[in-house]
Amino acid sequence: MSRRPEHFTVREEQVLSQIRHSILERGEALSVRELGAVLGLRSPASVVYHLQNLERSGALVRDGRNGSTCRLIR
Repeated sequence: MSRRPEHFTVREEQVLSQIRHSILERGEALSVRELGAVLGLRSPASVVYHLQNLERSGALVRDGRNGSTCRLIR
């Protein structure tokens, strides 16, 4: 596993913030499509790209195929 970077991109910070907010409010993260809609991203593939980067960096763990199965790493 790679080490968590010092800084994330602006978009990665936005993704993490929305996931954190959703977990606090709903008890689970947003789906990939919901996350894309909130962030103004048209393609689910672009959301998946950011989720994969965050997973590689150690910021979150994805347990399934959609965004709502991810857990934030503290």
